[in-house]
Amino acid sequence: MEIRPVPYDHPDAVKLDAAVQAEYDIRYGDGGDATPMDPADFRPPNGIYLIAYDALGVPVASGGWRVQDANEEGNRDGDAELKRMYVVEDMRGRGLARRILAALEEDARAAGRVRMVLETGTKQPEAIALYTSSGYEPCEKFGYYRFHEDSLCYAKKL
Repeated sequence: MEIRPVPYDHPDAVKLDAAVQAEYDIRYGDGGDATPMDPADFRPPNGIYLIAYDALGVPVASGGWRVQDANEEGNRDGDAELKRMYVVEDMRGRGLARRILAALEEDARAAGRVRMVLETGTKQPEAIALYTSSGYEPCEKFGYYRFHEDSLCYAKKL
């Protein structure tokens, strides 16, 4: 398994993003996540986007972080927002998400970010289990879905 940074608009990233959007649509309806995303958000030093490739070079997992500072959506100065964590179905349960999460936390810390924040939903128990077992704790709601009942927000000091 190889984890490497790629642009958010890289074809493999686009492919995995489409897969996660389809899964969001199945779980929540409404066509997926409508959070505004810009490839520039994931360009160092303002963030990074990682993809895990299997031994054959097939993209099997992804995740990124982007800079967030105090804003009208509830972020604080020094936040790094975790986005688009995803593992293809047949590769789940092998620790890939945990490896990507650790790499993203390390990168955000090195970039001077002080807190990693994320938004997930009530219909994603696997994600909730990953984050809580990795030291994330519930925090005040922030972001695009902060007023939605199914939205859950977590934070971890870096």
